[in-house]
Amino acid sequence: MSELSFPPLMAGLALSGAEDPFALACQKAVLGCDAGLVVHNLAHDRLQAALVFAPEVALQHAMTMLPVCAIALQNALGALAPPEVAVHLQWDGGLRINGGRCGRLRAAASTTAPSEVPDWLVIGLDLPLWPPSDGETGDRPEDTALYAEGCADVDAGQLLESWARHALHWINRWEDTGTEPVHSTWRGLAQDIGETITHAGRTGTFLGVDEDFGLLLRDETTTHLIPLTTLLETP
Repeated sequence: MSELSFPPLMAGLALSGAEDPFALACQKAVLGCDAGLVVHNLAHDRLQAALVFAPEVALQHAMTMLPVCAIALQNALGALAPPEVAVHLQWDGGLRINGGRCGRLRAAASTTAPSEVPDWLVIGLDLPLWPPSDGETGDRPEDTALYAEGCADVDAGQLLESWARHALHWINRWEDTGTEPVHSTWRGLAQDIGETITHAGRTGTFLGVDEDFGLLLRDETTTHLIPLTTLLETP
């Protein structure tokens, strides 16, 4: 496979085997690597990548990069996949392709305090390309994989390059015009708005999100606001 090409201000770092791009990107970020590093591992059955950010705003605002990167993936698949392939986005970073669960995005940062400006933020992407081996799929009937959903002609390297380009576009748009375009686009792609969902032990109606993409969950007595920062993982 030829070397991947990323937009200006982005640089790729290829891994192989069992190496985890998300974990390594967090390590690189702790050591002070430049923002825009794209750590990636393209296996025959799985696309993994992680993008390093150096936010200049408080964490609660910087977490908008999670839905930004999710929108970017939908845009990338929209450009490369057949038009009948439907991609929807879960609030918690989960991805749905033609209704089936198909990978996720995740986040880690140097702090979990919403009001602090983090030294770094990493958004990770994990996308299965082929289903697990026979005998394992029956345990997770709702799970699917990209190539099982009519996307076998989508090259993983091209998809990663396209994801990076669309992410940069949306980052620039967010910096120039604020959150409204991100909100508007994300709402059109969101999974389960208006439906009953369960998150972190709470069950209620998914009303939408606040200005910082906090989950608005209405139960029988009140509306709960669950900040996007609660999704942060320990690097």
